Amino acid sequence: MLNGKTVLITGGTGSFGKKFLEMILDRYTPSRLIIYSRDEFKQSKMKAEYEKKYDMSKVRFFIGDVRDKDRLYRAFDHVDYVIHAAAMKQVPTCEYNPFEAIKTNIHGAQNVIDAAIDRGVKKVVALSTDKAVNPINLYGGTKLVSDKLFISANAYSKISGTKFSVVRYGNVAGSRGSVIPIFKNLIEKGETELPITDPRMTRFWITLEQGVELVFKALEESNGGETYISKIPSFRITDLAEAMLPGAKIKNIGIREGEKLHEVMITKDDSTLTYEYDNHFIIYPNFDWWKFDANLVGSGIKVKEGFEYSSETNKEWFDIKGLRMELENLGLE
Repeated sequence: MLNGKTVLITGGTGSFGKKFLEMILDRYTPSRLIIYSRDEFKQSKMKAEYEKKYDMSKVRFFIGDVRDKDRLYRAFDHVDYVIHAAAMKQVPTCEYNPFEAIKTNIHGAQNVIDAAIDRGVKKVVALSTDKAVNPINLYGGTKLVSDKLFISANAYSKISGTKFSVVRYGNVAGSRGSVIPIFKNLIEKGETELPITDPRMTRFWITLEQGVELVFKALEESNGGETYISKIPSFRITDLAEAMLPGAKIKNIGIREGEKLHEVMITKDDSTLTYEYDNHFIIYPNFDWWKFDANLVGSGIKVKEGFEYSSETNKEWFDIKGLRMELENLGLE
């Protein structure tokens, strides 16, 4: 699918971008892989790190910001596929800098869409987040708008043929900003007490590899307008603390502003156009311009009306033992 193609990833120096680079170079032989981001230091570090492992002759590091439409137009020239991972993601940072979050997460999304259509990109896959579902903070609000923009972009790309889809997942296990590195750092310092915002809290468990696999699936199968969600286990934050530090004392520090008790990936309102597959769900668009074709669904089974995909009510769970095994597999035990 990606052999001989030019692939660009915005925000490519992040955790996802690094894993994407590894997996695409392990599995495919792209003509070019363009890492598009605004931090020259992170780009130089990434290049130095992967030169030891891969033939980087086809990897290009492109300085640019998604806020800069002119730069995107230049970067997207002769690009086949775009993965849009660039975003302001830190909830407190977005709350304190709302205008900046809007410029990156909303205006940046629109710039990516315009550049992709006008440059004739074949497909764009935008990364979303559980926080875009029933958002209660600015980050979630901007990502909700971003998701809507990418889905609606299919109505404007009929001539160019560019297809836009969205991949949604929550906090990635072990990624920057997730709770695992925080716990790990405290444990390494000899702490015996771990802070938890609320003992009732649950989350979905997804690895970077699973996130990249879902993007590959969207690149291969999407017809434009779909939102892909992985079927993954849930876990309790208290079980994670016990898995990482047996017998740990729990310090309840109270839920933070903009934080949810549980992650929701699919709302009840979305259930009317959600189909279940072996390893994922797809939410199909609901617009007058998008004609539903049963042939596109393939092996999917429509979920029951009122279905909600939440980490609280999920059918699959990791217990403490299962979490320890996953942490060991990730080298984070």
